Amino acid sequence: MIQPGDVTLWVAFTAGILSFFSPCVLPLIPSYVAYITGMSFGQLNEEHPSAKVRLRVFLHSLAFVGGFSLVFIVLGGLIGLASASFESYLRESLGWIQKIGGVFIFLFGLHLSGIFPFRFLLGEKRMHIHSKPAGFIGTFLVGIAFAAGWTPCTGPILAAILTLAAGSGGGIGEGVGLLTVFSAGMGIPFIIAGVLFHGFIEFFNRFKKYIRITEILTGVLLMIVGVLLFFDLLTRWFSPY
Repeated sequence: MIQPGDVTLWVAFTAGILSFFSPCVLPLIPSYVAYITGMSFGQLNEEHPSAKVRLRVFLHSLAFVGGFSLVFIVLGGLIGLASASFESYLRESLGWIQKIGGVFIFLFGLHLSGIFPFRFLLGEKRMHIHSKPAGFIGTFLVGIAFAAGWTPCTGPILAAILTLAAGSGGGIGEGVGLLTVFSAGMGIPFIIAGVLFHGFIEFFNRFKKYIRITEILTGVLLMIVGVLLFFDLLTRWFSPY
């Protein structure tokens, strides 16, 4: 039987994948891969790169993903901790907290789908690093900077997952779990894109005309999750009892 937690984990993983394919992230992947590896676009775009090149790209991609995952997971843990603290004092109010969380997630969905964009979510908040520190530690730090300065496309999605973690009342474990899965959904495609760079460029040239459709689908997904959370349907539909 599917558990409520299983559903939220799948939602978080899907949200991570959709974040990767968002207009703010996908077009920047080639630049990020070249930047963190210190390699030229021509070297990366070879149809049959050497094993040494693939290993270098893989390790740097892994360090980059580890950097932004750390920030996301720490945020999830903090949200989970706050949620557990509220639960001990406001146990009778958790239903309302969950409903408020559902409303916020639904509003984030409205924003992403373009039905009702919010101005305060439209401003660019990207952090710029002009010179990357050397080595894998430098790449890890770039990943942290990427997470700290996410763009408006990924911000609402991440905020929705954090809201979902806060509304669950599951504590630190729930928050860390959701954001770990979210990070995996965003990080695995990045690593694949880096290692298979030539194929990714070909894929991107074909896919870029559908980016807006992906953004709309992401908004619809968040609106559905918001409604389910508001009416507590995630628990009712998937509870084994």
